[in-house]
Amino acid sequence: MGAMTDSSEPAKKRKRRSTSIRQRIATAMVALVVVSLTVTGAIVLYLEGRSDRERVDAYLLRTRDEFAVLAQEGVDTETGMPFEGPSQLLRTFISRTMIDQNEGELGIVDGRIRWISSDDVVVRPEQDEELMAHILPLSLDEETRLGTYETSTRTYRYHLTPVVFPVQSGALLHVYDLDALDAELRDLLFVFGYVALATSLISALVAFLMVGRLLRPIEDLREAAESISETDLTSRVPLRGNDDLTRLSKTVNRMLDRVETSMDTQRQLLDDVGHELRTPITIVRGHLELIDPTDPQDVSSTRDLAIDELDRMGVLVGDLLMLAKANQSDFVQPQWFSLGTLTDQVLEKARALGDRSWRLRHIESIDAWLDPDRITQAWLQLAANAVKYSRDGSAITLASKVVRGSVHLSVEDQGIGIAEEDLESIRTRFGRGSNTGRAVGAGLGLSIVETIVSAHHGRLEIESEVGVGSTFTIIIPLSPKEIIHEHDSDS
Repeated sequence: MGAMTDSSEPAKKRKRRSTSIRQRIATAMVALVVVSLTVTGAIVLYLEGRSDRERVDAYLLRTRDEFAVLAQEGVDTETGMPFEGPSQLLRTFISRTMIDQNEGELGIVDGRIRWISSDDVVVRPEQDEELMAHILPLSLDEETRLGTYETSTRTYRYHLTPVVFPVQSGALLHVYDLDALDAELRDLLFVFGYVALATSLISALVAFLMVGRLLRPIEDLREAAESISETDLTSRVPLRGNDDLTRLSKTVNRMLDRVETSMDTQRQLLDDVGHELRTPITIVRGHLELIDPTDPQDVSSTRDLAIDELDRMGVLVGDLLMLAKANQSDFVQPQWFSLGTLTDQVLEKARALGDRSWRLRHIESIDAWLDPDRITQAWLQLAANAVKYSRDGSAITLASKVVRGSVHLSVEDQGIGIAEEDLESIRTRFGRGSNTGRAVGAGLGLSIVETIVSAHHGRLEIESEVGVGSTFTIIIPLSPKEIIHEHDSDS
């Protein structure tokens, strides 16, 4: 049988090899620093080495020129007369020359070493037999030479300047130790390497800390995403600063708000459906189970009851679906609409709701930014409630007016009123006042009104006195400017 392999092993290896975005960015930044330092160091060393070579050549040529001037214009310090031969010229020049620790100098007369530098000079070309074997034959020529010669011990950059007198010939040899120059460059390279290493380590630490701080919003996003579950959607991303990541965090928070609202709406809808539809279904089922098929009267009454319950279920389902749609972006579609026209239309439609003394206290004629269909629905719902909880022939008064940039749409009745302790509970779904008795309805009317008003960034105010009547007022902003102003004030 073939050997079995663990399929989770590659996944474990991938998990062990995975690195965070913080590590990747920090590594990239440090790599960039290292590459930059390496390239910079190479360029600096190349230019420095080239500059040093040019400086050595310039110094050697300057020494050659000084020797030539002394040979043409100088005099013997002992006799005060012009030089009679190369030996006196070379001795005088060598005694006057200041020699650096990386330089050496000697005088050659008739192909033999005649004068050397003082004992404190470090570079001694006369002691390098390979160099002398190369230079001494060249000193017999009358050609000035500038070149490089490498022996088994050192590499020299030299100039050989001949001088010819009637009786003798000579030459000045000035050398520069290129190995010592390269050693200085190597020392510079080591120093640069230590500095680059320290800089890279500091850059790694700073990059790790800075990237961690810059990417903290992403970590917050990850933590918020991990903390979200089907039962808990309350986690939000902390906001820090005002950069792109902060704006991303705000966007994610708004998305989470929409998701939470959608989940709450779905949960509320399921609860409402499960709670409110169970009763009519039970009623219909119970009557259908107890129906006597042979009794036409029983069949007819049961049929009427089932239809009535199904109609009530249809209205209830419609209301619940409308409440569920309230959080959608297209729930309201505002436009500029005349308040005068809206008030007239609502009053005409309200007259069909019941036998009441319908009145109009005030009508505003300017345009407002609203959804006329939704506002009509909410206003008529308030009018229907007024009819439901008032006597036949009693007065119901409508009014529309603008107060300090807000539209006020009111319904005033002379009904049974609402107890003060019930003013908040009637705003909830299926909420009813304690004095409503067995009034027809599911108790969703004010919830629908509240939903429509909230979608217009407004509020519903209720004033009521038991036995006297109630006044319901829809208050919404007159224009989008007031909506923006309210949002800015809240923030």
